Amino acid sequence: AGAPPRYGHPLRVPRPGTGTPCGCPYIGCGLAPVRAPLAGAPPLLGVGFSDNVRVMTISATIVKTNNDRRKEWTMNRTQALSEWTHVVSTHMSHLSKPQAVVLALWSFGIAFTRSCGRGTVATFLALLLGRKRDAVEQQLYEWCVEARRKRGIKRCELDVTTCFVPLLRWMISMWGDSLQIALTLDATTLRTRFAILVVSVVYRGNAIPVAWTMVPATEKRAWRRDWLRMLRILRPGIPSDWTVLVASDRGLYARWLFRRIVRLGWHPFMRIKAGSTFRPAGKAAWVKLTTLVTDVGQSWQGRGTCFQAESQLACTLVAWWGEGYAEPWFVITDFDPEACDVAWYGLRTWCEQGFKCTKR
Repeated sequence: AGAPPRYGHPLRVPRPGTGTPCGCPYIGCGLAPVRAPLAGAPPLLGVGFSDNVRVMTISATIVKTNNDRRKEWTMNRTQALSEWTHVVSTHMSHLSKPQAVVLALWSFGIAFTRSCGRGTVATFLALLLGRKRDAVEQQLYEWCVEARRKRGIKRCELDVTTCFVPLLRWMISMWGDSLQIALTLDATTLRTRFAILVVSVVYRGNAIPVAWTMVPATEKRAWRRDWLRMLRILRPGIPSDWTVLVASDRGLYARWLFRRIVRLGWHPFMRIKAGSTFRPAGKAAWVKLTTLVTDVGQSWQGRGTCFQAESQLACTLVAWWGEGYAEPWFVITDFDPEACDVAWYGLRTWCEQGFKCTKR
């Protein structure tokens, strides 16, 4: 809480009937329309929230053609791969040279083939580099597995958590003059095999994962340690003078998570269930959240205490019931009421688009 952070550019949010807010090709991503900020409300500033959106896609189609054109194609992309390898090595300086090279191969192949299938990526890279497909696929395979399953005697495995902060700092280095960034916390599943806990940076209608934990989908255990560990790891990656918004859906709300985000110097923006109770500041009576916003188009915001039971939490509540929604949004945060707007919660929906892209 405190003085409003510095904002200057309108928050870009999905609009009714327009699909994705960034104009990306994945129509029908399921993003719900979100209203624009209230008049006079502080907007969000920065490249990640800009209206000047350019859809940038890269793809490659390998076709039979004459030798001259094929040679030119190969030379151009080989040079691009070399440049990309240098970029990866620069920003992921903690990796050994072989690790950085294979990471560059993996990411370059995924970008051009628009597939994360090892066989597809290996085929593309083999044709590009003039190598045997099986050899390339083995190189890609060994990058992903533990040391005991690799060939040779001096093999090591990569602890992926060591990449979280460098990846986040890489993104921040391209963030421009803005001192604001928004993170989302969400969980998704990969069929019935894994549950994936993900911390993402939202960017122009999409979300880029910067930390994740995979657990067996059938394993029954609390995720508290996993979320706290990822947030603790990421904290050094964001400058202390930045404003960090951390959004999560109602299924992830927990008082310990809210408080940990505040202790990190960040700002929680967490949706809670409509059946909760709230006591506005200066009032003695507790009220149901649903009595604060009773009709479509209404909104409410103010300080108070949430949750009547022993898990009481002093916070700011912002609420809004938009047209087309079955129920209102109730979001709690540590911002002052006049320093935030419920429309910011629309940023959380961008992680759904991120999941759709990464699962392709």
